Amino acid sequence: MKTATKRRGKTPANFEEEYRSAFGEYTRSGGEAALGRAYELGRRAITEKKSFMEIAFMHHQAIHGMLVEAQGAARHQELLKAAGDFLAEMLSPYEMAHRGVQDAIAALRRLNETLEEEIKRIAYAVHDEAGQLLVAVHLALADVARELPERHKEQMGRVEELLNQVEKQLRRYSHELRPTVLDDLGWIPAIRFLAEGVSKRANLPIHIKVAFAGRLPSTTEVALYRVVQEALTNAVKHAKASNIWVRAWRDEFVLCCSIRDDGAGFDVRALQAVGCRKGLGLIGMQERLSAIGGTVRIESHRGRGTELLIRLPMEDTYANSRSAR
Repeated sequence: MKTATKRRGKTPANFEEEYRSAFGEYTRSGGEAALGRAYELGRRAITEKKSFMEIAFMHHQAIHGMLVEAQGAARHQELLKAAGDFLAEMLSPYEMAHRGVQDAIAALRRLNETLEEEIKRIAYAVHDEAGQLLVAVHLALADVARELPERHKEQMGRVEELLNQVEKQLRRYSHELRPTVLDDLGWIPAIRFLAEGVSKRANLPIHIKVAFAGRLPSTTEVALYRVVQEALTNAVKHAKASNIWVRAWRDEFVLCCSIRDDGAGFDVRALQAVGCRKGLGLIGMQERLSAIGGTVRIESHRGRGTELLIRLPMEDTYANSRSAR
């Protein structure tokens, strides 16, 4: 308490100086109070975004200086043991933060899997149940048409044509909602199918260039498909673009995917500013990629388009893909 009282109201000490002071105190007298300072330094290190490499270097310098000044093997052993205890206590906030992040990622993954199951159920309901209802409507109209005068059958034919268009659109929407090709052939064919549909509806050229082949884990493929789907939706709705380019390639053990447009662009810094309310689409993309260990970066300038760059570290066991022709 005395130490805390003395420091109160003063400018916080340089982190390295504070570390050396607390570490020296613990090597001299030990005790729970000194270990408590180590724990608080660990929390401060997280706040100041100190890396493990910085802490390791600082710790190495501190213990090296003490070992040089210490005399006798017994004192060296005491210092090494104290150093291990102090460092372990200091890193305990990092361990707790890491566990919290891992728990959050696991929860995100479970949430995404639950959402995908619900999406799959809705897609199948749209395709199968709505399709059956439309078949029943077609049959009922055919019965009615047989009883109509000849002059009204042409009108009934136009109603049939409209129903055929509805049925076609429902099939396409259900396939884009949860395309069977995603499960059967993977995310690249699914993205090609998605881009074809979006391009036709929006009358907007979407260029696909892939230098990656092979399958990834199901959860990874679904997440990548959803992120690209959201990016294409945003580009069509907001970018006022003339072209969209989707590229996928492998850089060593990192899978990269870029979605770029030549549209209006926007101010990225304004979007990322503190207090700015981000769109739910962007948040969803970041959360989906975080759940599988990936990241997304946005580059955009007004009048010069927007690019989303996805990077996903890959395990060697499924990173042995070959270039697609």
